[in-house]
Amino acid sequence: MASLQDIRRRIKSVKSTQQITKAMKMVAAARLRRAQEAAVSNQPYAEKMYEVIADVASNAGSFSHPLLEVREEGKTLYVVLASDKGLAGAYASNVFKETVSHIKDAKNTSIITVGRRGKEYFVPRKYDVLNSYMGFTERPEYQNARQIAVEIMEHFSKGDYKEVYLVYTKFVSAISAIPQAIKLLPFTAPESSDNKPTAEYIYEPSAQSVLGYLLPQYIITTIYASLLQSAASELSSRMNAMSNATDNAEELISKLDLHYNKVRQAGITREITEIVGGAEALK
Repeated sequence: MASLQDIRRRIKSVKSTQQITKAMKMVAAARLRRAQEAAVSNQPYAEKMYEVIADVASNAGSFSHPLLEVREEGKTLYVVLASDKGLAGAYASNVFKETVSHIKDAKNTSIITVGRRGKEYFVPRKYDVLNSYMGFTERPEYQNARQIAVEIMEHFSKGDYKEVYLVYTKFVSAISAIPQAIKLLPFTAPESSDNKPTAEYIYEPSAQSVLGYLLPQYIITTIYASLLQSAASELSSRMNAMSNATDNAEELISKLDLHYNKVRQAGITREITEIVGGAEALK
């Protein structure tokens, strides 16, 4: 049986851990508010960008562009948005599961990871990790998205890959986030419905020229929006994980206090028994 000193030491250790998890929860909650505001405010712009470029693409006719080229054969590139830090529950592992479930042929697949956890997951498993970006998953900037997009577009334009997919976590609420994969390249406009009204644009100088300019901007905008969504999802997952850890620590402290009192009471009872036994022996 553990001594009273051992139990007191254990209680002190758990309380120290609880203070750390509580502080991390408060930090994540403060950062989540800013990340959520950025993700929510950017979402209408990203959706409108897709809507406009889809309308332009449908009116551009037989337009040839490197980012529209459809290839039957070649490798597939996945851009995986994970996290730099741990202690975020199942956030990173859910992204990895979503990625692996979409990979049909690992030998013909390359991966660009965003976040240290992504590199640590795919490199030991012998995946072809083309490049790794680290250091900005919690606070992404537009320049980060541009850097990733430029590399992707260069590889696709050279014909290195037939398809490019983006895997990220969509922020739903502070307690819900959904990992999902979207196709970035080649860009394909959705089929228009006859009953759905479409916007009419006047293109200067032409729809082809406008589309040629908008396509790279669309890729950058989509990646940036996904980075913001992932950042909010990561912070919400960390906040919830630290909240659960704090609650579990409180429960463990209560159990240890109860155990401490039982051991202490048993010690007192034993001492009383010894005193009574000694007194009876002296009679």
